[in-house]
Amino acid sequence: MMKKILLGLLVVLIVIQFIQPEKNISETRSPNDIRTLYEVPDDVGLILEKACDDCHSNNTKYPWYSNIQPVAWFLAHHVDDGKKHFDLSEFAAYSPDWVKWHKLEELVEMVDEGEMPLESYTLIHRDAILTDAEKASLIGWAQDIRAQMEADSTIDLTPPKRGPRPGDH
Repeated sequence: MMKKILLGLLVVLIVIQFIQPEKNISETRSPNDIRTLYEVPDDVGLILEKACDDCHSNNTKYPWYSNIQPVAWFLAHHVDDGKKHFDLSEFAAYSPDWVKWHKLEELVEMVDEGEMPLESYTLIHRDAILTDAEKASLIGWAQDIRAQMEADSTIDLTPPKRGPRPGDH
């Protein structure tokens, strides 16, 4: 009985190798890339490349093990989730403008509190661990963009007011 179970598991593991998720790789920079709106200094660009782009852009660099199931599904889900929260490649498409401003606020908070890059990512990608100086550069850059947005009188940074929720009195 045990042999049949192990053989069945082996067959399943082999079959799932043929079911690969779509890769998150773009040949060209998106017209909505954050760089189309704001300057990215070289030092910040290097930080974004080494610690952010794999999960928060259209240009994931896949390691060899990303072709093995179920690891590929885990990575695809991880990248999709990262881009859902903050997508450098589609930043200009965030609308209305207060959403962009808020996304940058979240970037500052997550980096400042050491929540980004994720520990599960830096466990394997040791070069993605940010030094205090790199954190300061990235946070300063995001805060500078937020300040530019605040100074621009054509940008409305007011989030919509929430109405009463069911059950509120």
